[in-house]
Parts: sequence; C-alpha cells; structure tokens
Amino acid sequence: MATMAVVQSVNVGVLRSLRAKTGVTGIDKVPVHGAVTVSVIGPNCPGRGGLAGDVICDAENHGGDTKAVYAYAREDLDQWAAELGAPLRSGMFGENLTTSGLDVTGALIGETWRLGESVVLQVTSPRVPCSTFAAFMGRKGWLKSFTRRAVPGAYLKVLAGGELEAGDPLVVEFKPSHNVSVGTAFRALTLEPELCKLVLEASEYLDEEIVQRARTRDVFVLYDEEEA
Repeated sequence: MATMAVVQSVNVGVLRSLRAKTGVTGIDKVPVHGAVTVSVIGPNCPGRGGLAGDVICDAENHGGDTKAVYAYAREDLDQWAAELGAPLRSGMFGENLTTSGLDVTGALIGETWRLGESVVLQVTSPRVPCSTFAAFMGRKGWLKSFTRRAVPGAYLKVLAGGELEAGDPLVVEFKPSHNVSVGTAFRALTLEPELCKLVLEASEYLDEEIVQRARTRDVFVLYDEEEA
C-alpha cells in the first residue's frame, strides 16, 4: 500500500540577526502548533510570503507570487542529518512546509498539490541556495555540498488559500505532460547546463528569470565565502 503524503510540519520565519547581506534573516523557520492561514500572493507583491506570520527579509530573492511557499521533504532532511552527524529539526532548511511521504525532488514543475481541505499549491521552481543559507548552516563548503546533492526542495505558488496545519493530507491533483522535475531543473541551472533545453519544455510554468537562464544557459555559479 502506498504511503499517504502529509504535511509533517508548518513552519514560519523568526527574525534574527545574521552575518548576511541584509544583516537580518527569516530563514530560521519554526514549527507552528495549530492552523496557519495560507493566502494567494499577487504578482506585484515581492517579498511577501504565503503563510501568515512568516518573516521574509530578502524581498529580492524570496517571497512573491512564484516563491510564496517553500517545501522540503522530511526524508531528505533525515538523510542530511545522517550525513552531517547532527539532528535537523523541521524548518531548519528555511522551508515553510516539511512534507512526509512525497518525493519533492521528483515533483514536476507545474504540478499542483491539494493540502488539507482547501489549500492548493503549484510547483514553480527549485530552491537555489544562497549565502544566507550557508551562513545560517555554519558549515564550510555548504553551498557546494548542497548543490552537489541536488535535492533542493521546491518553491510553490498559492493557487487557493485556506487553513493548513501539521498532519493535513497532501494530494497531487495535477501533473503536466512534460518530464521536467524539480531536481532536473536544479541540475540544469547549476552543474548540468546541457539539461537547459529540456527545462524549456516546462516554460509555461516557470518564472521568466529561469526561462531566460535556460535559454542562454546562464547557470547559477555557487560558491562559499571562503572560496571567494
């Protein structure tokens, strides 16, 4: 019998100081007990998150219509914890939703998820790690390690809002006809630009920045500060 996917944890950001370009960050997401309101974010609302109470400091790179919610699989966190030799609580990677029973890396760009009774989210892009993430983790070579593993988690757009809490079921309601997964898109945009042509098959679901990067093979060059 297939394992039912669920929302293992709903996490919102807590403002804290960090040696990063903004000086403060909301990457430290903390599990919430009880229901959280999820709202549709319009295209002209950069830096606004889809979850009530979530803190976003870097409005240029986080939040907004196509990055309203960030999801990461509990199974992937557990694999990282084993490799790092330290426990990783839900929300530790900055994710708003920690899922269980769902292959987030294998999710197709453009597929939609129904969570709980009314929330509907659409997969829009992989998460590309940044210097703030590296500073928060505090591990040498973190960006390189995270990129090499290519298990980035997924950004999502809110198609329908509502209330959401830990334990709510997660059902994949729609899958597009292409085969571009979150993992494929991430590898194309970082270490395997030869995949960029394939990524364009999902262009109707991607934001314009990623489409342009795929067209020109303008990949993200990620390095840690000690390598700069």
